Amino acid sequence: MKSQDIRKAYLQFFESKGHLIVPSAPIVLKDDPTLMFNNSGMAQFKEYFLGNATPKSNRITDTQKCLRVSGKHNDLEDVGFDTYHHTMFEMLGNWSFGDYFKKEALPWAWEFLTEVLKLDKDRLYVSVFEGNEAENVPFDQEAFDIWKQFVPEDRIILGNKKDNFWEMGDQGPCGPCSEIHIDLRTDEERAEVSGFSLVNADHPQVVEIWNNVFMEFNRKADGSLEKLPAQHVDTGMGFERLCMAMQNVTSNYDTDVFTPLIEKVEQITGLKYVRTGRDLSIQSNIAIRVIVDHVRAVAFAIADGQLPSNTGAGYVIRRILRRAIRYGFTFLNTKEPFIFELVAVLADQMGEFFPEIKKQQTLVTNVIREEEASFLRTLDQGLQLLENVVAETKGTEVSGVKAFELYDTFGFPKDLTALILKEKGMSFNEGEFEASMQAQKSRSRAASEVSTDDWKVLVEGNVESFVGYDQAENEVKITRIRKVDSKKDGVMYQIVLDATPFYPEGGGQVGDKGTLVSANETIEIIDTKKENNLILHFAKQLPENINASFVAKVNTDLRASTAKNHSATHLMHQALRTILGTHVEQKGSLVNPNYLRFDFSHFSKVTDEELQQVEDFVNERIQEQLPLIERRSIPIQQALDEGAMALFGEKYGDNVRAIKFGSSMELCGGIHVNNTAEIWHFKIVSEGAVAAGIRRMEAITSQAVKDFYASQENLLGEIKATLKNPQDTIKAVVALQDENAKLKKQLEALLKDKAKNMKAELAQELQEVNGIQFLAKQVDLNPEGAKDLAYELGNLGTNLFLVLATADEGKPMLTCYISKELVADKGLNAGQVVRELGKCIQGGGGGQPFFATAGGKNIAGISEALEKAINFVK
Repeated sequence: MKSQDIRKAYLQFFESKGHLIVPSAPIVLKDDPTLMFNNSGMAQFKEYFLGNATPKSNRITDTQKCLRVSGKHNDLEDVGFDTYHHTMFEMLGNWSFGDYFKKEALPWAWEFLTEVLKLDKDRLYVSVFEGNEAENVPFDQEAFDIWKQFVPEDRIILGNKKDNFWEMGDQGPCGPCSEIHIDLRTDEERAEVSGFSLVNADHPQVVEIWNNVFMEFNRKADGSLEKLPAQHVDTGMGFERLCMAMQNVTSNYDTDVFTPLIEKVEQITGLKYVRTGRDLSIQSNIAIRVIVDHVRAVAFAIADGQLPSNTGAGYVIRRILRRAIRYGFTFLNTKEPFIFELVAVLADQMGEFFPEIKKQQTLVTNVIREEEASFLRTLDQGLQLLENVVAETKGTEVSGVKAFELYDTFGFPKDLTALILKEKGMSFNEGEFEASMQAQKSRSRAASEVSTDDWKVLVEGNVESFVGYDQAENEVKITRIRKVDSKKDGVMYQIVLDATPFYPEGGGQVGDKGTLVSANETIEIIDTKKENNLILHFAKQLPENINASFVAKVNTDLRASTAKNHSATHLMHQALRTILGTHVEQKGSLVNPNYLRFDFSHFSKVTDEELQQVEDFVNERIQEQLPLIERRSIPIQQALDEGAMALFGEKYGDNVRAIKFGSSMELCGGIHVNNTAEIWHFKIVSEGAVAAGIRRMEAITSQAVKDFYASQENLLGEIKATLKNPQDTIKAVVALQDENAKLKKQLEALLKDKAKNMKAELAQELQEVNGIQFLAKQVDLNPEGAKDLAYELGNLGTNLFLVLATADEGKPMLTCYISKELVADKGLNAGQVVRELGKCIQGGGGGQPFFATAGGKNIAGISEALEKAINFVK
């Protein structure tokens, strides 16, 4: 069966068992601050397991895109070196929320594998939880008895807590699980060694394909277990591994999930992917596996809205892509971008089930191409820096600290450093490198360490609601509280209210701030967020009486400013699509009380004329005084049919909220003005690129615009005063520029004359050191004059070694000139000279072997640099 047919068969099977087929959630999570990426099939359903929301059906089936590259589940460094680990993978899942349990889930799993897919029953092994006395969880007798109906007892494995008790993190829903493993070895190998002994032993052909998790417990902060209100089934089947079993191959990479991508790499590089017993040790094979795996992860992350960047989730995506680039650079000899060419293959392969990859294909391709080009330039820089480190090293071992600096600052990979050094008969100190790496990880961990108490539930069975669309103040009761302690923010309390007016951060809009007021005290709410369908109010302290009645008061000044910016964002989105074209799509936004930021797809700089048109368009909508038309609960298909914009990477329910101003209509949960007239005025303050094909615009509204124009007026007044209040300010500035240009030319001529006059003077000061004409001196010139002087002195004769220092406008600069015959005969190099001497002035630089310059910050270090210069010729 082809991979597409296997997917269809799975979903149709569970649909026939009364399951609702739902689409994959985005790989990038927008509404769960506890996870950076969707790393399991159950992540998007956590709120149902916790009882914070009601699913649209108690039986659901799907195929979920997962990414495991951070935290507890991190497979990144294993990818490429075996045949079954991946960064992105698909998890086929069937779910029961308080409906069926073991006696349905296990027989259905067996039926699908053996009757629908017709896998060989004799190759299948199952496992059940052996129990754990310390946790007071008994042996899973029920699962064992069910399996005995289908499987001989000698193929039922009793698994320990590590293998057969599933939990996503340190806290939350968990329970015993029953896994299904398949033995894909040859009949001869199976006859020699039983598959029973190879289950969970990391054998590449004896692999787990399906995990049936029975969610019965909630893991509390103190490590204890409590029963969940209902029993749930959470299953996951590794799609790529299932394809391996169905297509009679011994590697995930030999399935049609990966072979089209591998064939494209072969076509681009001219190298063959060798399928032999030696496969795992062939470096080019490892590199190809890394590339075809990583391009999937990166492409889908970008399609779901996560651009590569230097922080957070964006940094993880950049790191995955850079790992692929460097494997290509080192082992496939690819010095030009090429990974972007795989996106078209991926879109053709997976576009039917995951339409986002087709829809965002152009963007994904451009972003990956630009990232490749950028990192290949960085690799070139790293090679030059490594050469400098080698030149400074005495002996054959480079400092591990220096190697780590190359890795940490420039992303220059450890294995590439080792490879280049090996070619030179050198190595670096691995112990020092690892110590530096561990020190950095410890700092990072310490900075992000968070401990969380259990929820203290004050009102059992309460349904929390949001009333903030209609009011900014409301009488409330606290329903639950939780203490959170982080190194970064200190101790914080998360408070849940029964009917809150506070808007939680979401859709680009920041969370509300405000107060909780009782008869005796006032508690400041410093932020509001949403987690697993609960609205969390953050406070530095708890009320003395948490059972009291409170009035929740939103800071209406901040909210009003935020609402103006949010409504203006919708109008700007409409303006961009009208003026630049309908290819424009929102790729990210930030809406706060001070300004709005909007990222959008567009492949060229927005011209000044276009910016003005966008401003005019939005301000015309403001002048039209368009009323807000809000529809709270409209079927999503109806909203889309009426022309509503749905934002990429967002997860929508069956019913949505639609916001309309005139002909602008978007699906949005945020806070808005009642009429566009409240925005007052809209002003763009910046526009620029954030990634290939992604532009960013920042703008202000209302009072911020008034403040902007007031500051511009004050600035103009200061300029006029400086120019002695001319009648025509522009004319006066042009005259000043003309005068400055003339004086500049005169100054350049004078400095050239000065350099020529100094030439004779300095020629007298040349001293002979080991047959070399040497001079190191500070001169009263600018850097350009020092360069002219160096070349003038160079014309006097041969064997000249010259270091001139300048301190023009308080900036120290060193200029080194070396006669070409000294470069050739003596191996002197001006670039190395200025890099070494530049340390004295707290700077650095470079250039050609016969001429180089270095700038710095420490003028006082000039004399030391000049004293040291003679060491190069002694």
